[in-house]
Amino acid sequence: MEIIRIDSLSKKYKDSDYYSVENLSLQISEGEVFGLLGPNGAGKTTLISMLCGLVKPTSGSFTIAGLSYRESAMAIRRLIGVVPQEYALYPTLTATENLVYFGAMYGLKGKNLNQLVEAGLAEMGLSKFAHKKIGAFSGGMKRRVNLLAGILHDPKLLFLDEPTVGVDVQSKNAILDFLKERNQSGMTLVYTSHHLIEAQELCDRIAIIEGGKVIAQGTPQELIHTTQDARNLEDVFIALTGRGLRDVI
Repeated sequence: MEIIRIDSLSKKYKDSDYYSVENLSLQISEGEVFGLLGPNGAGKTTLISMLCGLVKPTSGSFTIAGLSYRESAMAIRRLIGVVPQEYALYPTLTATENLVYFGAMYGLKGKNLNQLVEAGLAEMGLSKFAHKKIGAFSGGMKRRVNLLAGILHDPKLLFLDEPTVGVDVQSKNAILDFLKERNQSGMTLVYTSHHLIEAQELCDRIAIIEGGKVIAQGTPQELIHTTQDARNLEDVFIALTGRGLRDVI
């Protein structure tokens, strides 16, 4: 059963000469770990922003869990969680205060919310830092709290934008183990990353996006086997998108 269906979706920002996402169609099945990969400026963030209801499409449509974004935007927001690349945390608040705040935004409250916060911090190895201000945390610790903030309400579908960027090996492993457990419990993950070996190990299927369009999709092994001389997903990525630098402002 598909949880996301995208039909001919496009986005062109005001005053832009080109489409950030152009006529893109894609289906993602319930329970998958689905990777959206592409070079800088390929359209990944714009696509996720549209699916999360943060950016309005120029044309086309999509549904999440069978719900149309045009008619059921609020219902969709209750089904999804978002873990952005930038920390969505208040540095002057403690880890507990941040999580209670974000949990309340999802309608959680009282004893249930406090128990979820305590359990999440314990699972991430952060219990002893629960009442320390986020501003004093290392990058890996912030990443772990950032992840907890996006999943406290137990979403059906979780969007992750570079969830392990800039973290130590221990934090990376803790985050990936946490995500695998949530996926095994039925949560669908849509994941973007520049860590291609990580994506190869984590994702059930992958779509590679270039110029706002899907240029290849399949399981990691399918993409490797159908790309000449490719030994891993990084070789596939270079073969399809080239070696040119993709600096963007």
